[in-house]
Amino acid sequence: MRTVFSKACLGFLFLLPSAVNAQNELLRQYIDSAFANNIVLEQKNISLEKANAALEIAKSWSYPAVNFQFGYQTADGGRDIYLPLGDLLNGVYATLNQLTASNAFPQLENQRINFLPKNFYDGRIRTTLPIINEDIRYGKKISRQQITLSEIEVDLYKRELVKNIKSAYYQYLTAQQAVAIYESALELAREGQRVNQKLLDNGKGLHAYLLRSNSEIEQVNAQLYQARQQVINARAYFNLLLNREQTAAIDSNYNSTAALDEIQSTLMAPPSNEQREEFRALRQALAINENLLEMNKRFYYPKLNGFLDLGSQSQNWQFNGQSRYYMLGVQLDVPIFAGYRNKYKIRQAELDARTSRLNIEQTRQQLQLTGTTAHNNLLASWQSFKATTKQLEAAAAYQRLIERGYREGTNSFIETIDARNQYTQAQLQYNINQYRVLIAAAALERETASFNLKK
Repeated sequence: MRTVFSKACLGFLFLLPSAVNAQNELLRQYIDSAFANNIVLEQKNISLEKANAALEIAKSWSYPAVNFQFGYQTADGGRDIYLPLGDLLNGVYATLNQLTASNAFPQLENQRINFLPKNFYDGRIRTTLPIINEDIRYGKKISRQQITLSEIEVDLYKRELVKNIKSAYYQYLTAQQAVAIYESALELAREGQRVNQKLLDNGKGLHAYLLRSNSEIEQVNAQLYQARQQVINARAYFNLLLNREQTAAIDSNYNSTAALDEIQSTLMAPPSNEQREEFRALRQALAINENLLEMNKRFYYPKLNGFLDLGSQSQNWQFNGQSRYYMLGVQLDVPIFAGYRNKYKIRQAELDARTSRLNIEQTRQQLQLTGTTAHNNLLASWQSFKATTKQLEAAAAYQRLIERGYREGTNSFIETIDARNQYTQAQLQYNINQYRVLIAAAALERETASFNLKK
């Protein structure tokens, strides 16, 4: 019967580079699947797409804008102006008609022109173009930086997702191997029951030993049931991260001893967290705040816009060469006073930039602490694993000696139960500790941002 300890020994003796590559490829496939299907990551990608759309909107402010505008008005009454054209010109026109013996100069009526338009329309196509506008220039720059910030946020979540996937996978393997250990313990307990039954049938055993064997079998069965439930829970959580069905099969063909040997070669390397996305995100946020500050400082810069109108305006819906028109011009806007709003905006932007700088320094200290802690946790887990390896070796040897002694009559049945329990617990602890090392390594990998997100 092969034990966990014997598997570990053989693994260390026959470790091959191909085993390391195979296990890395296995986890990489699961990670890539999560990158493609994880719901939260998909939400982050939507935010990135929105940031790209915001950049296109910012760019569009530099393009000409063309609008159709139409207005109609009619009125009656109100103020008017009196023009006595008939009184002024009719006498002159009559004299001219007599002199020319013609009616070339008709008689005119006095006119009363209302100030309010009656049945008047004005329709035009207006084209506007910004010529000088600092807000547009900085808006495009900030939008590009927002895209970079969104990309960093996607990578930041990917880092956390990689750590969670690896931890969940190792927890699944821990639970799965715990089932194998309890199944092995159950076989040993049943073998003890068989031996005690045979001794009792031959008149050499005790009924109490048989009862104790039955009790031990029931206890191991209960532990085996709990271990199987842990496998189900661990499988469900792992598949949740990959956005799969909870009962989807998980490939457990993972060489943990090869992974442990790979980790051992990097145990003493000092942690470095300068590549973490948190720093990049904070630096990007600082750059955005600095650009906002510069934009607010340029409030006094003039804004110059050009426009062109092509339209028609007239009364009584007339449309002819007289009604059609065009108008071309520029508009200059120079701010002079705005109730000190711009001054306070500058102050606010300066405080935001200062806060960003303090956040960078605070985060640097925090990440240095978490990186050192993760490295120390890995070292502690490794030492515990090495101690557990020796404990498992001793428990296995002790269990074999006691079993042999019991068959030869030199040890009691209680001692065999105690030896089996010690051996089972040593196996479980070995199983737990080896994956604790791998989980601690995944945590350190997260703290140092050393996993290659792009395959």
